[in-house]
Amino acid sequence: MLKSRVPQSLSGQTLFSWQKPFVSVGEGRSVPFCNLQKQAFRTKHNTFRVCCSPNNVRAIAKSPASEKTRVKAVATVQVTVGGFLSNLGLTRGLDDISDVLGKSILLELVAAELDPDTGLGKENLKGYAKRINQDENEVKYEFDFSVPEEFGEIGAVLVENEHHKEMYFKNITLDGFPNGNINVTCNSWVHPKFDNPEKRVFFTNKSYLPFQTPGGVKKLREKELTVLRGDGQGERKTPERIYDYDVYNDLGDPDSSSESARPVLGGKDHPYPRRCRTGRPRTKKDPLSESRSTTVYVPRDDAFSEVKSLTFSAKTFYSVLHALVPAVEGSILDKDAGFPYFTAIDSLFNEGIDLPVKTKGTLGNILPRLVEAITDAERDILRFETPEMFERDKLSWFRDEEFSRQTLAGLNPYSIELVTEWPLMSKLDPKVYGPPESAITKELVELEIRGFMTLEEALEQKKLFMLDYHDLLLPYVNKVSEIKGTTLYGSRTIFFLTPVGTLRPLAIELTRPPSNGKAQWKQVFTPTWDATGAWLWKLAKAHVLAHDSDCCKIRLRTHCATEPYIIATNRQLSSMHPIYRLLHPHWRYTMEINALAREALINANGIIESSFAPGKYSMELMTSNHRVIESSFALGCL
Repeated sequence: MLKSRVPQSLSGQTLFSWQKPFVSVGEGRSVPFCNLQKQAFRTKHNTFRVCCSPNNVRAIAKSPASEKTRVKAVATVQVTVGGFLSNLGLTRGLDDISDVLGKSILLELVAAELDPDTGLGKENLKGYAKRINQDENEVKYEFDFSVPEEFGEIGAVLVENEHHKEMYFKNITLDGFPNGNINVTCNSWVHPKFDNPEKRVFFTNKSYLPFQTPGGVKKLREKELTVLRGDGQGERKTPERIYDYDVYNDLGDPDSSSESARPVLGGKDHPYPRRCRTGRPRTKKDPLSESRSTTVYVPRDDAFSEVKSLTFSAKTFYSVLHALVPAVEGSILDKDAGFPYFTAIDSLFNEGIDLPVKTKGTLGNILPRLVEAITDAERDILRFETPEMFERDKLSWFRDEEFSRQTLAGLNPYSIELVTEWPLMSKLDPKVYGPPESAITKELVELEIRGFMTLEEALEQKKLFMLDYHDLLLPYVNKVSEIKGTTLYGSRTIFFLTPVGTLRPLAIELTRPPSNGKAQWKQVFTPTWDATGAWLWKLAKAHVLAHDSDCCKIRLRTHCATEPYIIATNRQLSSMHPIYRLLHPHWRYTMEINALAREALINANGIIESSFAPGKYSMELMTSNHRVIESSFALGCL
């Protein structure tokens, strides 16, 4: 008796001898037993499934072979800025030949469900593209497929870019299915296979929670998340799409000078949100700091589009800001003394200043809401756009009504809070910072209310509000005061809610801690009619507005707070997750803007440090604002 051949893949399993090495399936055909698993095959009229058992082998006829559906897929690819002429070269010629031959893009259709007989994934349907249409902005590629009925619903498409340069896929449309078109939104760069042989996966526009994921694409979903998480090793490269966490350790530049060194933001000492990891080498003088570079890694799909880059590139943004600030300083007689008189400020809006040569072609695109360039005879003049409020009333910023309005409608509407306790007390160590009691007393408040109600009634009726920068700024007052040309106070400002629904300022307290053997200094300023008191009141309001803008500029509740959410979402939620699809449109370009800010805005000696009172302590100061930090972040990324 003949014995069947034992497959190596089944060695170690219990094997059975067969009475016959072949089975007849009709039409004069016999099938060898070269595999003990279920096997499907097709004759002229029927499809058979072989079922094996120790004592019986049978071929069961399935339904007649289904007809195939002709499906046409059209992929829309965005042309790079400048059109195809911008990519002339040897590789461009090779890519054109591939387009003509129809071998430039490989598309694979992935079935949503597993094969019910084998429990395995169905074989992908493959097709190469041919270029069918091209205009100034888009190129369309067409693919033809014959889809068997048993293939079922499409779950995803795999794309292999056989060009030599990356391509930006906007969408893929599958036309020809009985139930209508299937749309696949891409909006993503696809790398060349020569750089990375892994195919890109794009899921259809149907959303699934993890437990709802069809079996045919479940592994693809998991694999895509693994790719996006990366391994946390090495320096990130431009084409990559890896989202990983890191601290803010790239703001300083200790290798250039000790004055440019900055502490690491993030962790126990300086809690701060996380940024995207770039993996650049550490500095030589500080192993905790990351070295700086001319470009900063941003996951490829979160980088600016080419059109956006033309008007907001890192280099242009950097050059404009560093040319603009000296130009403004140059228009002042003594930059260390500030503006010599009020009309010097007015001249920035009315007369303008000479436009820096290297920014002439870019200011109109970069800062359209801030400045405007005007050609006047042989000179290019830079003028700041006049704020609408200032245009209506140049002295409005003097008035208490406008000062109060800006607490809610100005740069930072988040800091004002209801007064719930009295007396006002500091939570700082009194041994270091002096007596904790506020100098704003009950008698002073009731005097300013002018008998309208008592302090207790105002608290009960929720009529008192406060801007409190006392405990936040006081620990930095002595440090900042050591910087030439700067000064700083801790401040508290009390407002009263009037019956007409507007705020009226009652008192401002400015405080300085003990220093150089001197005791704590604090003074309360109130609205008054005498000349000296009126100007002191205006100066006190100016300090409060500076504090308000300083605490707004560091972006804790905006870009900075958003980045950890972006990273976490890309690491944990598949692009087919409904929450991902809800959030994704709202953070476009945020990570790129944050990267540019680390390069030119919040870095050591950058625009923020050069323009605001805390100077080099600006970023460090905001890590002390625990109330803001704790209320702003819920991801555990600190």
